[in-house]
Amino acid sequence: MAKQKASPALAIRRRIGGGGLLGWAARVAVSIVAWTLILHLCPHLGIPRPPLTLTRPSCLGGRNNSTAASVVAAGEVDVDRLATSALPPRRLYKSNGYLLVSCNGGLNQMRAAICDMVTVARYLNLTMVVPELDKQSFWADPSDFGDIFDVNHFIDSLRNEVKIIKELPQKFSEKVPLSMQPISWSSEKYYLRQILPLVRKHKVLHFSKTDSRLANNGLPLKLQKLRCHVNYIALRFTPSIEALGNKMISILKKTGSFIVLHLRYEMDMLAFSGCTHGCSDQETAELTRMRYAYPWWKEKEIDSEKKRLEGLCPLTPGETTLVLKALGFPRETRIYMASGEIYGGEKRLAALKAEFPNIVRKEMLLTDDELHPFQKHSTQMAALDYLVSVASDVFIPSNDGNMAKVVEGHRRFMGFRKTIQLDRKKLVELIDLFEDQELSWDEFSVAVKELHEGRMSQPTRRKVIPGQPKEEDYFYANPNECLGSARKRRERLKHTEI
Repeated sequence: MAKQKASPALAIRRRIGGGGLLGWAARVAVSIVAWTLILHLCPHLGIPRPPLTLTRPSCLGGRNNSTAASVVAAGEVDVDRLATSALPPRRLYKSNGYLLVSCNGGLNQMRAAICDMVTVARYLNLTMVVPELDKQSFWADPSDFGDIFDVNHFIDSLRNEVKIIKELPQKFSEKVPLSMQPISWSSEKYYLRQILPLVRKHKVLHFSKTDSRLANNGLPLKLQKLRCHVNYIALRFTPSIEALGNKMISILKKTGSFIVLHLRYEMDMLAFSGCTHGCSDQETAELTRMRYAYPWWKEKEIDSEKKRLEGLCPLTPGETTLVLKALGFPRETRIYMASGEIYGGEKRLAALKAEFPNIVRKEMLLTDDELHPFQKHSTQMAALDYLVSVASDVFIPSNDGNMAKVVEGHRRFMGFRKTIQLDRKKLVELIDLFEDQELSWDEFSVAVKELHEGRMSQPTRRKVIPGQPKEEDYFYANPNECLGSARKRRERLKHTEI
């Protein structure tokens, strides 16, 4: 029997499905089209895009590790920026209500509070509204969250943890929320037992103050790691702030290494703390009047000298000069001064500038046009100082306020970058002995160096003091649950269900 002749369509299918170059090329083309469609459809369907391979293929002679984290060291490659479109999968859960938060304080106090409130919202399965920043404090900065932080990045990078929205749904817009201040330094059990029932009942809850409302210690590891994730991944400054910060860092690094001196000798700090050592009678009276003028500064009668001897005052510019010299910093050291206006102006900085003439501030590194949009916004100016402080070779704060602590913790996370934690209580004793000529310069210098040998941000566990959260080590100054090998840090920040 004669063979039946194959149809043209069947012949084409055999050629495509068979071996040879044509079949291989067809399969490659189909694969490319399929993957392109998947990548374009994923965002619309709420599905995360497939991860991008960041390593060299083995055929090109590179190592083909299974995870990007294994080849990323802190400060080398920012995976989030390389794959900003690869959003984490959205976490689906039944929301127990809406959480509104009003942050209080300066930039770094608010930053820590935001991390805590996201963690609380995640633990209670709440929907969080983008936080409101403090506009009523001493600085009277009108900046909104979106003026400081990248709102979309904040929302997207936490979508696998908690739902964050920019404003309440319309049906709740007229509803007056239950407003309260959560108890300071509370454990997660307080929020579960006391706060969750209130949210379920009222549907919308407003925290009118958020500073230090979550305990330093005793929380589940997953919650501690989430606090780190918010702080170091989700809270990214706006592109304009980051661009100027990076410009200053680039300028400073062109001349070699540089240190950042956080000289917190500013009017608000001195008035609030009552620290007037070295001030004239007129200046002391001015600071006292300011302290009494602000009702939220509760402590009014303050013994300045007693506080100084207890190590509770920021070092004066003159005292700081002696300490820097004693620690061995050479005269030509490049110093970036991260601070607002120094109380007493240039006159009070004279000794410091005489010994260390290579001092710069952001006003010297940026043009007037570049700084103009930020000048009446102290929180945005503080964000610029924050970026430079984290990137510096050495960070030296003259007090242990919120910026000093939060920057120290961030530098630990970035690979234990050196932060010199000044022991002010013992330093003022040594300074007084030196100025009274009871110590020679060499004796003073040796004593200052020995005093700080173990205070350079070496890896250590936080000091825990049960029942005394203000006296123990602050979580954000040393988030040791989130620290370790730079190459493994991102992997350790991955979360599982809580």
